[in-house]
Amino acid sequence: MIKNIKLEVALLSDINGIVALQELYLVSNLCDKEKEAGFVTTPFTIPQLAKIIAQEGLFIAKDNGRVLAYIFAGSWDFFSQWPIFNPITAQFPKLKFLNFDVTTAHTFQYGPICIAEEYRGKGLINSFFDFMRIHIVKKYPLSLTFINKINIPSIKAHTKKLNWSIIADFQFNNNNYYVLAYYMSQSVPPAINSYGFPE
Repeated sequence: MIKNIKLEVALLSDINGIVALQELYLVSNLCDKEKEAGFVTTPFTIPQLAKIIAQEGLFIAKDNGRVLAYIFAGSWDFFSQWPIFNPITAQFPKLKFLNFDVTTAHTFQYGPICIAEEYRGKGLINSFFDFMRIHIVKKYPLSLTFINKINIPSIKAHTKKLNWSIIADFQFNNNNYYVLAYYMSQSVPPAINSYGFPE
């Protein structure tokens, strides 16, 4: 039940639940039809999860103790271990967002975000994102992320529901991606639905 959902900063004891959710929606585990509902691109190992948890950069949603969603919010230093992030940071010198120059010092990599399919479309993304935002805004004024251009559900969720802005694009391994930005002092507007979450 949606009313039982709890939003938390992840602990080491949550790792098994996070890995189980990741495996369900990892792009390499899905057929083309399944990808149409959305997917995550980056796989995380248990040591990598432990490291981001130690940095308080992983947030989860639970329903009766089961991990049903996660959001990563890490430094570029943490994410630099994956080659896909290099073409993003390489663009920083020529990027601006609002009145900010985009640098690794005052931005962080948001995502991936993953929400179990049966909990999508119920407004959870707004409350969950704002929970993360409140914890991270003290460290960084801007958030950046990237989304595969074929991942239409994720693009719509971020640009329409959360008001992210597309500021650039890039190619990596024959895939095309958007780079998006968000001003972290901007709260997510609530529009309460019957589930008690903004939508």
